[in-house]
Amino acid sequence: MLLLAACRIGSAAIVATPPLPAATATPIVIVATPTPLSDADLLPIDIEEQLITNLYERVGPSVVHIASEIVTMDFFFGPMASEGTGSGFVWDDAGHIVTNYHVIEDASRIEVIFSDESQVEAEVVGVDPRNDLAVLRVNPASTRLQPLALSTADTIRVGQRAIAIGNPFGLDRTLTTGVVSALGRPLETEMGDYIFNVIQTDAAINPGNSGGPLLNSRGQVIGINTAIQEGAEGIGFAVPVETLQRVVPVLVAEGQYPHPTLGLLGYSITAPLAEALGLPVERGVLVAQLARGGPADAAGVRGAQQETIIGNRRVLAGGDILTHVDARPIADWNALLEYLELNKRVGDRVTLSLLRDGQPITLEATLAAE
Repeated sequence: MLLLAACRIGSAAIVATPPLPAATATPIVIVATPTPLSDADLLPIDIEEQLITNLYERVGPSVVHIASEIVTMDFFFGPMASEGTGSGFVWDDAGHIVTNYHVIEDASRIEVIFSDESQVEAEVVGVDPRNDLAVLRVNPASTRLQPLALSTADTIRVGQRAIAIGNPFGLDRTLTTGVVSALGRPLETEMGDYIFNVIQTDAAINPGNSGGPLLNSRGQVIGINTAIQEGAEGIGFAVPVETLQRVVPVLVAEGQYPHPTLGLLGYSITAPLAEALGLPVERGVLVAQLARGGPADAAGVRGAQQETIIGNRRVLAGGDILTHVDARPIADWNALLEYLELNKRVGDRVTLSLLRDGQPITLEATLAAE
């Protein structure tokens, strides 16, 4: 007889037997034993660390802490003293210290603190607010001075190591590392001027780092840390070494740096502006105003002839269009400023290529100081 387990035919319900429980897999435990790295594997890491530590030991004593005292007037309490802090580095054996202008701006008293904790009062030798540079001087007999070596601009590459040493938040001689993130950045200052050819880096830069050196792997200065991108991390900027090499010796000798100018104001030509005014080019500088007796005026450059309204903007039109300086194309107003700042000095003669009433003309001008 066949036995049907719990089974009925017809309208009766069919009751199935409970399923057998699923088999549970036995977990496999693998115990990994890390293999110790050989000396050969660790050698590159050791060399990397030794490079940084050696650099810090060599360069650290050349980086200084700058403390400034600023006196401001309070409506109720009268003169009020406040303190500022920043960084700097030794420029030469004569006691010159390089820093940012904004570190010592309006300071009534400046003190330089060296790595041996010696504190020396400093005097301002020269300033260049446009490039945010200042030179101080301490008595060279007051402490042991170790000037930093300078790199050359043509050796700096994107991706190379960048090392910042300074005093962020007053923490003396703090070292951070990163890379050169970009070159040739224009950096707009609070005064509306531009520092050209600036180095961008992701080495950590914070308040108090201003004025300290940005270094390459050899401990040579490639720039001077000056600003950070507001609201962003890992975006800092340094005035490049070529600007230091150009400006600092003049500040030491003369106390100020004369910036070359053509003595004119103009508009950057864009496609919409060219269309609105019927200009023959879509790039260049439309000359608007001339400084009376200035280089451009003396050379015969023509300024605006009339005013016109474009949208809600009043434009001075009808002047010459500057397209080249010394055969170098000038795309806009900033390109003109950059070329003069980085390549020319006061007293240099320049060749101006212009369009006047659609016809090309060439004029010669001698650059003056702003």
